[in-house]
Amino acid sequence: MSSGEEVVPCMDWSQYDTFPGSFEKCSLMTAALTHFGLYLLMFLGFVNQLLFKPKVATERNREGYAPLYNPFEQFFSRYVYRRVRHCFNRPICSAPGAELTLKERCTDDYNWSFRFTGTERRCINLGSYNYLGFAEAAGPRADAAAAATKRYGPAMASPRAELGTTALHRELERTLADFLGVEDCCVFGMGFGTNALGLPGLLSAGTLVLSDENNHASLILGLRLARVTVRVFKHNDVRHAERLARDAIAEGTWKRIVLVVEGVYSMEGSVVPLGALVALKKRLGLHLYLDEAHSIGAMGPTGRGVTEYCGVSPKDVDVLMGTFTKSFGAAGGYIAGPKRLVDRVRSAGHAHAYAHSMAPPVAAQVLEATRAIAAPEGQKRVRTLRENTHYFRKRLRAMGVIILGHEDSPVVPMLVYTFSKMAGTVERLTERGVATVGVGFPATPLNKARIRFCLSAAHTREQLDRCLDAIEEVVDEVGLRYSRKHPRTH
Repeated sequence: MSSGEEVVPCMDWSQYDTFPGSFEKCSLMTAALTHFGLYLLMFLGFVNQLLFKPKVATERNREGYAPLYNPFEQFFSRYVYRRVRHCFNRPICSAPGAELTLKERCTDDYNWSFRFTGTERRCINLGSYNYLGFAEAAGPRADAAAAATKRYGPAMASPRAELGTTALHRELERTLADFLGVEDCCVFGMGFGTNALGLPGLLSAGTLVLSDENNHASLILGLRLARVTVRVFKHNDVRHAERLARDAIAEGTWKRIVLVVEGVYSMEGSVVPLGALVALKKRLGLHLYLDEAHSIGAMGPTGRGVTEYCGVSPKDVDVLMGTFTKSFGAAGGYIAGPKRLVDRVRSAGHAHAYAHSMAPPVAAQVLEATRAIAAPEGQKRVRTLRENTHYFRKRLRAMGVIILGHEDSPVVPMLVYTFSKMAGTVERLTERGVATVGVGFPATPLNKARIRFCLSAAHTREQLDRCLDAIEEVVDEVGLRYSRKHPRTH
């Protein structure tokens, strides 16, 4: 660096909250047994593949062409994932409220296919992202959706840029912009597509993106479609992000450098250290894209997301993105911020020009939910969610299991490590009337399967106690007391 250039001092991170979240590591014995079990399962799969060729589609006459299927992914899908396939994609036949109804099914060919048994099972719902309890079959939101359907029909049959915009969409965007505390907002019909189709319209050649290693697949796809250079920093590690940013600035080749992060990470239950990242952004002249899919409505004293939770002005975040599939009990997403930025999204983003417009009943549901969150009813739900989250996490820690993330995160992952224990836990909880979600590879590392509990303001304390009693029984039966920081207390 030449003597004439101003040296930007390094960040003093002791002034900021940089806590990345609780990520207790398991013992060496647990790690070794987990790897051994995984390798044994895969070895048996290879033997099975050699001796009993499955009757599935295979590639033929493909000489000179790239393979359609990745060999490892094909093997993993057939001989590992298939063994626990009954724990995924489980159909329901009710609204995903505090309770739901599972449509039961069975298999006659070792999970290659399923058939319905004709029976149903009512369960307490710990799997849906119904944070504020707005996923209801009746009530003001459902009434508003029905009224919008009668007036506008069930769908617009057009993108927003053509004939897909109504007064309802405009009112929703104004209300949401006011709720978020920004100039403008643009809504879309699909949450995943908000990132996947919005990022290519915002990012251009000469942009370097610094992306958290645990960012959602929609962000990763959007960055690939944008064809920008991406460098990954360790999860919630602001010091690593600073090193990458300073190295990039020293290269002198980038027009802009953008930090891309989430508010609450759905597989870890961790909260972004937003205050520290905003300080880094200001210090080095970076830009910040914040995905609030799991935090808007669920975090902060009044439900305005992780910006409010961390005490950061929404105007200090260049791009605010969020979805309506969690706290709002609906579908779709939004991008919000300065009017100039939102106009750019409308003109250059693929979602506004090509994707189907948000359905009117969905827009009405979101609008009524946004108004409710800002009203006393919504504030009560936000407080109830926070109380339920603290209570649930405290009880789980007392059991001696390993849970990840932050104390205030309504996403509560419990590590079980192996696919077999994940399947066993889901099966046993279902038998006890608790519906939850098991998560494994490729959504997590191969040896870090987990059960992901999602809390809701709709849950009563009695329901949570029933769930926790069932979880404790399963923890004892399956053997999940891995924590050394929080051994079991009585």
